[in-house]
Amino acid sequence: MISGPVGIFDSGVGGLSVLRDVRTALPAESIQYVADSVHAPWGDKPVEYVRRRGLEIADFLVDQGAKAIVIGSNTGTAASAEALRAKLKVPVVAMEPGIKPAAAATQSGVVGVIVTAAMSASDRMASLLDRFGRNVRVISVPAPGLVEHVEAADLDGPELRGLVERYIRPLLDEGADTIVLGSTHYVFLRAMIAEIAGAGVTLVDTGAAVARQLQRVLEERNLAAPEGADSAERFWTSGDPGASERVMSALLGRRVRVEKLPL
Repeated sequence: MISGPVGIFDSGVGGLSVLRDVRTALPAESIQYVADSVHAPWGDKPVEYVRRRGLEIADFLVDQGAKAIVIGSNTGTAASAEALRAKLKVPVVAMEPGIKPAAAATQSGVVGVIVTAAMSASDRMASLLDRFGRNVRVISVPAPGLVEHVEAADLDGPELRGLVERYIRPLLDEGADTIVLGSTHYVFLRAMIAEIAGAGVTLVDTGAAVARQLQRVLEERNLAAPEGADSAERFWTSGDPGASERVMSALLGRRVRVEKLPL
């Protein structure tokens, strides 16, 4: 199992932002990534649907030899984390919007959160707000449309900028000095969001924290690859492999080969 890969999955390409953080923190680990792109975005899908897809994809990655599973999606975590942990024998590392670090960072006492519709309405989001949002004002805004632009590798188009302005400006007008990027897709829009929000606003995402948690879990279970080990990567998509190759390569800044997911 030490030489086995870490499996990461998302509704599409957003989880590549998590893959980047894992690759930085754990360069010796091999990674296998699944993008459920034909069903993206998950944010507008029923919870049961997302849970079923999460279980199917995680089973596939375990069959490929994955020694740990990372849910590279906040929506996927809300829908499937508990089910995966109950079913799988390998450790499952999940993620959630960074309400806790944002509440600690804010100076104005106002935290803005942009999330998918599914995450906004989830029990997990309600729990986060109850646990960490009591002493600050948290304004949560569903942000439909952003995921689709990232899925097309459009990170700076005028239509996208209009959407980002529409979601971010009200948060700034309410005094938010900290904004949580509540989808792994939104991490790819960090530069545009930072430009619109201005230098006085802190942007929070949890990819690096997930990578650190994965490192702890692998070390605690004696599953970590030895330093200097040869690492490899493998990518699958439920969508069109050619289109996914173009988008993933553009987002990662390097050429990747994508296979068709046999599910």
